[in-house]
Amino acid sequence: MTAIDLLLQQTINGLSLGAMYALLALGFTLVYGILELINFSHFNVFMVGSFIAMAVLHAFGIQGQTTILTGFSLAGVLLVTFAVTMVASGTIGVLIERLTLRPLRNVRGPAAMITTIGVSYILFNFVLLFLGADAKNFPNPLPPIKFEIGGATLRMKEMLIWALSGGLMLALHVFVQKTRLGKAMRATAQDPEAARMMGVEVDRVIMTAFFIGSALAGAGGLIFGLYYNFTSFIIGFNAGLRAFTAAVLGGIGNVPGAMAGGIIIGLIEAAAGQSEYIGAQWADVIIFSILVLVLVFRPNGLFGRMAPNKS
Repeated sequence: MTAIDLLLQQTINGLSLGAMYALLALGFTLVYGILELINFSHFNVFMVGSFIAMAVLHAFGIQGQTTILTGFSLAGVLLVTFAVTMVASGTIGVLIERLTLRPLRNVRGPAAMITTIGVSYILFNFVLLFLGADAKNFPNPLPPIKFEIGGATLRMKEMLIWALSGGLMLALHVFVQKTRLGKAMRATAQDPEAARMMGVEVDRVIMTAFFIGSALAGAGGLIFGLYYNFTSFIIGFNAGLRAFTAAVLGGIGNVPGAMAGGIIIGLIEAAAGQSEYIGAQWADVIIFSILVLVLVFRPNGLFGRMAPNKS
């Protein structure tokens, strides 16, 4: 494989990873943009979402990589799996907000953030206790279709990941910019008290942000399973850290910035992991070094924060 072919292959891989990180980063940035809260439970909502998706695929009778679907059967199974996974994950996010964070809404200090760490460990240990520590073989009904582009390979699952992730991110952008509830979310992020006086139901807006963010995390969990063909109780930590880095890199609270940050992190990880001079063991060093440099020299991220600092 020539250097150009290797670069093209790692660009394909990086875009796939970046699409997954972008979906997860959007959950961080939606919640932070409104509440200025880093929701660490988001890490493991992503992980739980992958197990929900696996259960739905099992319910369709799909086991491992031995059941291959095509045409309308494949489209129907994937649509139902995405819908159920996103609704279930979104519901988990709403329950987290309603039961553990809303009572702390007016409490100053890091109490709410620490609570999200506790909730994250509850989800982590719940899956560990009931489903075990072994990695699970994730069902993948996608046909092994692939296209050769020079010396690089573009598989159907990568094209599907790009299409689904791009569609979800576009839908979120349109929702935030064009709908009444999306405008209420932007108003609440800018000034919650003024928004409340103008008739905005702030509690509903916050609940919606948690639902959408967690639903996107669930979609990211499904994409993780389809891409790597496995899931485990430990996948939330590394993916969550990269997604949080992407959100900060793009500008926390900035929806387009989170999307761009996810793609950048995915491309960096793919490039570093396959370089003969760097190696996969240095990927995290590079990613977090870039994060430190951005925070030092451009604290608002590459694209700037959209929500004002209320602290």
